[in-house]
Amino acid sequence: MSTTSGIGITRLGQVAINVKDVERAASFYQDVLGLKLLFKAPPGLAFFDCGGVRLMLDRAEKPQFDHPSSILYFVVPDIQAAYPKLKQEGVLFEDEPHLVAKLAAHDLWMTFFRDSEDNALALMSEVAR
Repeated sequence: MSTTSGIGITRLGQVAINVKDVERAASFYQDVLGLKLLFKAPPGLAFFDCGGVRLMLDRAEKPQFDHPSSILYFVVPDIQAAYPKLKQEGVLFEDEPHLVAKLAAHDLWMTFFRDSEDNALALMSEVAR
């Protein structure tokens, strides 16, 4: 695989997610989304594995960093099954699963929701034709 950066970047290694309450957010990512907790570290960090990408939950240290995160898109095999399960857990969705694009080999479906800290997240599913 070639890279354009010239420094050897090959994949995303970690994503930081701003949270107001690390324990509350850690419970959401572990208990509701089912991600594996890797470890917690002082002064209030939590790290999760998401298919080889590490998610770090942290409180913003400076006001300019205190804002919701970028949207993380979690791939699920069956978005139609995942949606009602998360809704039953109290997850607040922005919309229902909907078709985004018809591609050559599959249809791309998405739905958007908020975590316990009001960060925007999404589920995506590539449905074979």
